[in-house]
Amino acid sequence: MLNERVQNLEKREREMESSASEVRSPLVLEAIPNRERWWRRAMDLEESKHQIVFALPMILTNASFYFIPLVSVMFSGHLGQLPLAASNLANSWAFVTGLSFMIGLSGALETLCGQGYGAKLYKMMGIYLQTSCIITFVFCVIVAIIWYFSDSILILLHQEPQIAHMAGQYLKFLIPGLFAYGFVQNLLRFLQTQTVVLPLVVCSMVPLVIHIGIAYVLVRLTSLGFKGAPLAASISLWIAFLMLSAYVMFSEKFKHTWTGFSFESFDHIYKTLKLALPSAAMVCLEYCAFEILVLLAGIMPNSEITTSLVAMCVNTEAIAYMIAYGLSAAASTRVSNELGAGNPNQAKHAMFVALKLCILLAIATALFLIFGHDAWASLFSNSSVVISNFSSMTYLLVTSIIFDFVQGILSGVARGCGWQHLAMCINLATFYFIGMPIAALFAFKLKLYVKGLWIGLICGLVCQACGLLLLSIFTKWSRLVLSTTNNNEKPLLA
Repeated sequence: MLNERVQNLEKREREMESSASEVRSPLVLEAIPNRERWWRRAMDLEESKHQIVFALPMILTNASFYFIPLVSVMFSGHLGQLPLAASNLANSWAFVTGLSFMIGLSGALETLCGQGYGAKLYKMMGIYLQTSCIITFVFCVIVAIIWYFSDSILILLHQEPQIAHMAGQYLKFLIPGLFAYGFVQNLLRFLQTQTVVLPLVVCSMVPLVIHIGIAYVLVRLTSLGFKGAPLAASISLWIAFLMLSAYVMFSEKFKHTWTGFSFESFDHIYKTLKLALPSAAMVCLEYCAFEILVLLAGIMPNSEITTSLVAMCVNTEAIAYMIAYGLSAAASTRVSNELGAGNPNQAKHAMFVALKLCILLAIATALFLIFGHDAWASLFSNSSVVISNFSSMTYLLVTSIIFDFVQGILSGVARGCGWQHLAMCINLATFYFIGMPIAALFAFKLKLYVKGLWIGLICGLVCQACGLLLLSIFTKWSRLVLSTTNNNEKPLLA
């Protein structure tokens, strides 16, 4: 029986490789006279439309959840210079040590639920959601302990004691929101992989609007003051979680993918961790690289200006990346769904279409910055010196955004395929063994300062994008399909 099964698997693989060779890759320009036909196939208007319709709601959803903690920082900033500095430090620390980690942990569901939905293993999707929430809870407890003692940690990192103490207070009131944020990210991936995106806009924008009112009341009309800002963010994130939970549990749309709580979810913790931890490392390695740039700017001459300039560039890149992340989610979902359904050629084609769309979006974003950099910079600072320096950084910033868009799409493909461990290694090598050393060399040794930092970042992004592209092109996609379909009980691990 075993030999017979092995022979059947080998036969199936040969058939898939044969069929793959018969179907021309959409990016390979074959020696045919009709090049217009190749371009039509490469762009695939139907596939492009599908991804754009998917990406737009995801952009709004991610932007809404990004702005909930940011709005709290804005309310804190109107209380004075010290609260502004403390809330900004706390928000930055929160993203680096906790919120980005929660986003990364949920990336396992993009593989597991995405391929499960394509393979019509609907019950397993609810099981994996519960498993991921268990993992999220455990890591939230660990992060909460770190946040509780953050004032001492920040002082050890040579932050000004008064600012560090206030930042620590801010983080303590944000701890309840950490748990809600982690659970929300899991629900987002669960719904995203089923191409349910429009309700996500409602369940993210409504809490954002409510949050503005809650923050105003707690900060301005109660005695909480500064403490009211993070507390408002925690309340609003729990409102978002409860809205999403109620939608999943009571909507008929999920009667097959959510069948209630089950102890079976504990059986899949190890399998999910094998994807969740590398996925979290993928995200955190990149977030930390940008934070390192801000720290390096702080030890340069005229550190007040250089830090503000680098912070503006980092925030601009982060806001631009929200656009790419929406398309990245679309690419991840399309690839994982097609692989789960046993269609490797269509999955690869979806990746190529997403890459072309991201390049178009990156060019549009670049043109906006090139022609409107002064107006954009004035939103961050009134200083003519900072605005002038930002103008000189425009072309470097545009270059980094283009490559950041490309790597964003390819990172989504990696999550859809289950390549998180490989993508993690690529991120570690490209940012910390290539990008950051070059940034330090150009900034301090060659005295290019902020421009040197950004040149190093660009080198890291270029190498990262090339590494992920080579991984996507040279991997045998038919083997991914075999790994997800040969075992009905334990599918979905590449």
